[in-house]
Amino acid sequence: MNIVITEWNAPNGLEQLKQAGHHVHYDPGLWNRPELSEAVKTADALIVRNQTQVDAALIEAAPRLKVIGRLGAGLDNIDLDAAARRDIPVVTAGSANASSVAEYVIAAIFHTARRLGEAADSVRSGGWLRQQFTLHEIAGKTLGLIGVGEIGRRTGAKASALGMKVLGFDPRFEQNEDAADEAGIIPAGFNRVLAESDFISLHVPLLPSTRGLIGASALSQMKSSAVLINTSRGGVVDEEALAAVLSANKLAGAVLDVLSQEPPLKDHPLLALPSCTITPHIAGLTQESQEQISEIVSAGVISALSGQAG
Repeated sequence: MNIVITEWNAPNGLEQLKQAGHHVHYDPGLWNRPELSEAVKTADALIVRNQTQVDAALIEAAPRLKVIGRLGAGLDNIDLDAAARRDIPVVTAGSANASSVAEYVIAAIFHTARRLGEAADSVRSGGWLRQQFTLHEIAGKTLGLIGVGEIGRRTGAKASALGMKVLGFDPRFEQNEDAADEAGIIPAGFNRVLAESDFISLHVPLLPSTRGLIGASALSQMKSSAVLINTSRGGVVDEEALAAVLSANKLAGAVLDVLSQEPPLKDHPLLALPSCTITPHIAGLTQESQEQISEIVSAGVISALSGQAG
C-alpha cells in the first residue's frame, strides 16, 4: 500500500514501513507545497508531524486513506471529526517524548536561574562580573504545573528530586492521584499555582478551553520574579499580553518552545525581549525520542493497514 509522509521522520521508522512491504513516498517538505492534495489521492496512509494541516478538505482529497499517523502527541492539526466520519483511525506515539520534554523544562529552569550562557558571553567579552551573575538556587523554589499528564508528572518528579516544591493543576488530577503523589506533586487550584510558583510550566493540549489560557489575567497573578515555560502549544499563551508584562518587568522571564505561528514573523514583539528565550519547537526532539516515536507510529500504521488489507 502507498504511505505518504509529509514531514521529517526518523530512518528507523521509514525502514520499518518498507520492510513491511509498503511503498513509501517520503517528502519532508511536502506539507508546505500545493502538491500535497495531489499526493494524497493515492495514499492508503498519511504520516505527519505538527505542520501538516490534515483538515476535512485534505481528507476528502484522499479517497483511499485508511489511517493517519501523527509523529508526536498533539492532534490540533488534524480534523478528528472528519477522520471519524470516514472511520479513519489516528495513530500517535502517546508519551514517547515525555522524558525529552521533561528534561527540556528542567534545562529551562536552570537556564533562567543561573544564566550560564550570558555569564560565558560576558567572560568572552573581557568581563569577570561575579556579582552580576550571583543568582539563585532552584532547591526550595516552587514549580507550578498547568497540566499533570505523563509529561507533567515526569517533570514534577525530576523537579522534586532537585529539591523543588511542585504544585500541579489539572481538572483530571484526581484520576492521577497515586502517580502524582509518587512524583511529589501537590494538587492545587489554578489561581494558587499562578500566585505561588517561581516557575510555571504548561502541559495542556490546545483546545477551545485552553486557547489563551495564560492571558493578561493569569499573568497578572504571577510573581514578578516568576518565569513562564511553554512546551505545549503556542496558542495556550496570549503572546501580546506576555510581551507587555515582560516589557514592563512584571515578569522575570519566559522560555517558549512553541508559538502561535511557527516560525514567527521577524517583527514578533517577543523576539526583541532579552528576558524571553524562544527555541524552535525542539523540547521533544531528541534522537532517542524521535526513534521511539517513529517506531511506535510506523507499527501502528502497519497494523491498521494490515487489518484493512482486503
